[in-house]
Amino acid sequence: MKHKLNLLLTLLLLSPCALLYSQGKYFDISKNLEIFANAYKEVNHSYVDELDPGKVMRLGLDAMLEGLDPYTNYISETDIEGYRIQTDGKYNGIGADGLRIGDYVTITEIFEDSPAHKAGLKVGDEIIAVDGQSAKGKTEGEMLEFLRGFPGTKADLLVRRPGESKDLKIVLLRDEVDIPNVPHHGLVAENIGYVNLTTYTRDAARNVGNAIQDMKTKNPGLKGVILDLRGNGGGLLNEAVNLVNLFVPRGEFVVSTKGKVPEWDNSFKTINNPMDEDIPLVVLLDKMSASASEVTSGALQDLDRAVLMGQRSYGKGLVQNMKDLGYNARVKLTTAKYYIPSGRCIQAVRYKNGEPVDIPESERAAFKTRNGRPVLDGGGVKPDILLPHDTASGVVKALLAQHIIFDYATRFALKHSSIDSVELFSFAEWDGFMGFVQEKKFEYESASEKKIKELRSIVASENYPVLADIQSLEDKIRADKKNDLIRNKARIMHEIEQEIVGRYYFQRGKVRKSLKNDPEVEAAVKLLNDPGRYKAILSGNS
Repeated sequence: MKHKLNLLLTLLLLSPCALLYSQGKYFDISKNLEIFANAYKEVNHSYVDELDPGKVMRLGLDAMLEGLDPYTNYISETDIEGYRIQTDGKYNGIGADGLRIGDYVTITEIFEDSPAHKAGLKVGDEIIAVDGQSAKGKTEGEMLEFLRGFPGTKADLLVRRPGESKDLKIVLLRDEVDIPNVPHHGLVAENIGYVNLTTYTRDAARNVGNAIQDMKTKNPGLKGVILDLRGNGGGLLNEAVNLVNLFVPRGEFVVSTKGKVPEWDNSFKTINNPMDEDIPLVVLLDKMSASASEVTSGALQDLDRAVLMGQRSYGKGLVQNMKDLGYNARVKLTTAKYYIPSGRCIQAVRYKNGEPVDIPESERAAFKTRNGRPVLDGGGVKPDILLPHDTASGVVKALLAQHIIFDYATRFALKHSSIDSVELFSFAEWDGFMGFVQEKKFEYESASEKKIKELRSIVASENYPVLADIQSLEDKIRADKKNDLIRNKARIMHEIEQEIVGRYYFQRGKVRKSLKNDPEVEAAVKLLNDPGRYKAILSGNS
């Protein structure tokens, strides 16, 4: 009784303090809002140059949110359509992507059966004008705003096409564009299926399920599936839960969300019977697999239902909610974190320049899967089998950044009305490509040259008498660099084939072609053909 009385007195004494703290906090908010509003009015009224009020406010909002995590940001009215693409996979527009190259936006990808495709636009086309308005100097975002509109409305385009002597007039009919989230599925080896999921938009899980069912119907002896989540930046959480549900029983816990407001906390379990809870499953990940991809792969790992292969994932375990700000503007706000079956959180807790910073495993908390295998939190999902990542570097990266391979593929497509099927096509014009590189006067600075330039600057400032030695080293590197194209021929050929195939067979063709000589897919096939090793990994006895 005495203990209860003391507790009551303590609460009575503390409650006025809590009330005063709350009142003080809201007074600070009110005061600072008034200061901000007054500053905003004065800047717009009195600054020496004419300002765009919307742009000034956007800069202020972006600066305020920049101090939080990289995923909390302001979404203006003009950004809303882009958000729809990320969640629904649909938008009203033309069905093409572009990149500012020089003075104009150039079409870099066209989606099959889209308005752009039907109108006759081609990859490599420069958009010179839209509805009589010059497009010179417009950014990719500004061009999208030009081109978007209600389904059924027309856009008159003036297009500059390589190989044509005159600009072309193209009438484009806008329509709803549906971007497929499963651009390809099929066998990659005898009785081994493959499904590529690019984004968690609407019906992602159903489409994966349909793809697997299609392969099982056509191949009754299907003995394993590879689910490719490489480069998948996530999307809808419910689709991640539904995707896990394809492979685990009804009623399994998949993920919970926990934040500052307890009333918003949520827990998600599977609600349907699985499509196949026994078929061996390998999930491919890389450093760009994020959010819903990490929920899917992490849950399947925690439940010991799949073997993960590749590289550690991005580490985005945050929940964002959209809050309406009026005038069709919104703020995308982080309100919670994801926690998967083992209890771990996959969110990276350190950032530098908006990107996750690698956290040493010694500083990450340990958890256990259902079978007792150790897993770690706080920095993405670590695959059960780590594989080296084949990334473009050096001369290859420079060829891509300077659009040399893109421009060559454009020229190739002008000369060839068709190519062999995706599987049969093989690029055989290496000498022609080398001549094109010379024609473009391609140059790049290697990583070694950059470091030597830094060293030269330091040595000069400290007056060491070694500049002649540095010059000799630079000359040797420059002479040897001429062989970089030959040394990287296989990777460059791969990039050329990818770009060319996309001109004729669109996104699905690129995915199919990427599977040729894919070392990570080959490693997954090898594992699925070794049931003993597969089971040993999941049991923790490997």
